[in-house]
Amino acid sequence: MWRELINIWKSHNLLEQAWNESFEMLEIDRRMYLEAVRVLREADDAALNEDIRQLDKKVNKYERDVRRKVMTHCAVEGAHDLTSGMILISLVIDIERVGDYCKNILDLAQMHPKTLKVSHYDKALTLIENEVKERFNRTIEALKNQDVEAARSLMRTYKQEVGRECDKIVEDLVSGTCVDLSSADATTLALYARYLKRISAHLNNMATSVVNPFHRLGFKEKESKN
Repeated sequence: MWRELINIWKSHNLLEQAWNESFEMLEIDRRMYLEAVRVLREADDAALNEDIRQLDKKVNKYERDVRRKVMTHCAVEGAHDLTSGMILISLVIDIERVGDYCKNILDLAQMHPKTLKVSHYDKALTLIENEVKERFNRTIEALKNQDVEAARSLMRTYKQEVGRECDKIVEDLVSGTCVDLSSADATTLALYARYLKRISAHLNNMATSVVNPFHRLGFKEKESKN
């Protein structure tokens, strides 16, 4: 009996550790995002802070660690916490993908010869960048507090405030509507807009974990028929 109690205690401790590590991962993603945007949009050289690149490896290590801890917990507890464990694993997958897109932006910054200045799109792009930054903050708070209404607000406004704006930029570039950009700037802008949209989409997926049951993670909240 004592051994079983010890195992249960350790298991719960592992789940708590896994939950805390998921927030550490998300904080790292936020740092990576801010630095990636700064280098692409403000720096005139391709010199990058290599410590930021190393953070992506740290996120990947955390993801493996969280999976292991959740598996260990569920092995001890059985099916009791299986759904919670699956949601947490889904959450860290989204967090890891955000880190990948932040790294993609860093890659763009390194390949693009100068600061990305896109005249006609600068204002819209800055609004999108700031909105994504704010969504990092709001997503972290919604998750920490399990704030359903805050998460719903993020879910309701994702497409309008980020998705559609990014799509409009890409559509203009692909259709040839915008002709005053060099091929390097146009290509970089198109990729950058897609990366911003995907980062926001994965943040939105995280918000759905506060509102939706496991089988509807990443989808809109199902409307009540009552």
